[in-house]
Amino acid sequence: MGVLLVAVRLAIALTAMKKNKYLLLISSAAVLVLLVAAAVDENFLKQWRRIQAEGRGEEGAIPVQLRQVVNVNLGVADRCVSCHVAMGPGEQSVRGHAVLAAHKPVVHDPAEYGCTVCHGGQGQATEKADAHGDVHFWPEPMLDKQMSQAGCGSCHAPLGVPEQTRLKAASLAFERLDCYACHRVDGKGGTLRPDRGGMEGPDLSRVGLAGYDTAWHEKHRKKAEAGQPAAWQAFRDVSASDQELLQLFLRTRVAAPRLVAAKSAFHSAGCLGCHKVSGVGGDDGPDLTRAGFKDPGQVSFEHVPGKGNMRNWMAEHFRAPASVVVGSQMPASNLSEQEIDQLTFYTLSLRRKELRDNYLPKDRVRAVKFGVREFEADGATLYGAFCSGCHGMDGKGRRLPGLVSFPSIANPDFLAIAPEALLAHTVEHGRPGRRMPGWLKTDGLRPDEIKAVVAYVRALGQVEPEPDKRPARWVAADAKQGKRIFESTCVGCHGQQGKGGEGPALNNKVLLGAATDTYLVETVSRGRRGTAMGAFVEPSPVRRTLTRADIEAVVAYLRSLEGGKS
Repeated sequence: MGVLLVAVRLAIALTAMKKNKYLLLISSAAVLVLLVAAAVDENFLKQWRRIQAEGRGEEGAIPVQLRQVVNVNLGVADRCVSCHVAMGPGEQSVRGHAVLAAHKPVVHDPAEYGCTVCHGGQGQATEKADAHGDVHFWPEPMLDKQMSQAGCGSCHAPLGVPEQTRLKAASLAFERLDCYACHRVDGKGGTLRPDRGGMEGPDLSRVGLAGYDTAWHEKHRKKAEAGQPAAWQAFRDVSASDQELLQLFLRTRVAAPRLVAAKSAFHSAGCLGCHKVSGVGGDDGPDLTRAGFKDPGQVSFEHVPGKGNMRNWMAEHFRAPASVVVGSQMPASNLSEQEIDQLTFYTLSLRRKELRDNYLPKDRVRAVKFGVREFEADGATLYGAFCSGCHGMDGKGRRLPGLVSFPSIANPDFLAIAPEALLAHTVEHGRPGRRMPGWLKTDGLRPDEIKAVVAYVRALGQVEPEPDKRPARWVAADAKQGKRIFESTCVGCHGQQGKGGEGPALNNKVLLGAATDTYLVETVSRGRRGTAMGAFVEPSPVRRTLTRADIEAVVAYLRSLEGGKS
């Protein structure tokens, strides 16, 4: 019995050993197959290898090998040229697969700068999805083809960009004056003259960066008078106003027309009233200086239609901010789809990278180190960039759900009695307790810019202030009587002790410090057309009619609130 048991156990052990050997053999064979498959895939089946296999250079087939652009000073190590071979150094002549084509002519050589510094993506990857950044872990996906010029914002900061109406007028002036007959700009215009070795005039696509001769008009005129060569005879004197427009057009030629147009749209939408860019702007919203680097892995695409990328996220955020970001205080826009696309473009361009000094472009140096403005300093642009978001492009105010209404600052009743000092003081110091900030600050507007804004507001309303020879403080009435009148007549809109309600707060030191007695008296007397504020000297079946003495008493009461007393 014992011998039989030993024999059975021995048989079982031998069977198990054979199974282990078979298992080891099978697993070893599987590993070998996997290694061979991986080797074949890596050395023969990779997409970049198949693309390169179709490539032909001046001497025939090109070597199939991993290629890359390395620029230590820019922090670039891009393997994009393993597919886009003709964009690599010394290989611009390679032909074959469509992906092998050379880059379209641009200011910067991709063979030096690489690809990701402009386009985004994951430079060291070799698979298409990984390289383009279309993977959940990569924070900087490649920009869409239609948004490619937004990549210029990685390094550049176009300067002096005006609001849309003025930029369009500058562009039309260049076209209207037939400057395209001799000059090419952004691929348009420039008459080719083979007998003279090319175009009549130089390409002006990037003179906003490279600079140009500001005395061009006088030199053009002298050549036209000389009549040689014949093409100069077509030149005609340009008016001073058109010269100003042409100078604006030239200053904004930075070889990225879509970026300039998008920045102009941004400067027309009032965004700087709430957001900062390059240290200038409001404090209500987040700083946008690097908004183009927003990580798609850190946002929700639940309420974003279409593909889940940052372009669609930003566009939907402009349409309906609160549906994309819970609790957003940004009001829904009434912008067209074209304007939303432009604002999305510009926001994606806000991706300022850290650069070594030898690669810092002139425009960014001037903006960051010398404080040169990225927006034009005319009143229309300053108003559009800082004020229009709340007061509207026409200055007639905005009424938005869930927010205190923003007043009409172009109201003729207001402008007729508002002295320049009141307008300037309001812009400089704002209205404490309201969303109107004071703009005379390091990250706001400069004194000459505030002056330009005030002049523009005057132009919007087309009303000059009525002359007033009385001193700023002339009312001498009974404040206690004024308090009784105020509490019975005014608190419904302006709140107890003038703290504000449907109407603006009157217990406001900045307002009371800048407003003259005449301004306050006339405001109550005349009212404001287009608002709930009626003219209290006029009889009305729905409210009490006040005498001039009653109104002066109310003003005396308001003056007693200046020190915070009731």
